[in-house]
Amino acid sequence: MVPHSRFKEDIIEILLREGFVEKVRHVQDQKFPQLKIYLSPELRNIQLKRRSSPGRRLYVQNAEIRPVRNGYGIGVYSTSQGLLTDQEAKKAGVGGEYICEVF
Repeated sequence: MVPHSRFKEDIIEILLREGFVEKVRHVQDQKFPQLKIYLSPELRNIQLKRRSSPGRRLYVQNAEIRPVRNGYGIGVYSTSQGLLTDQEAKKAGVGGEYICEVF
């Protein structure tokens, strides 16, 4: 369970698309909405590592984007075209803030 925000919802949509998350439910618990995340059964040991933080923003140009764990993981970037994975950002030719990596 995580508190709901549009940014977290966008990251979870990427994880759904990539197969790291099985499903997501919106839960109205008391007065604050939350997201209940169900991980895929075979991927219970996934790790999410935050790369950019409020105290130290990490911006990456398109040429600097590298695959995560030799392609076994994904990187999430906040670009001018919205949140994209490392492969989508490389294909679109855009860089941006390196939010996190999931493997």
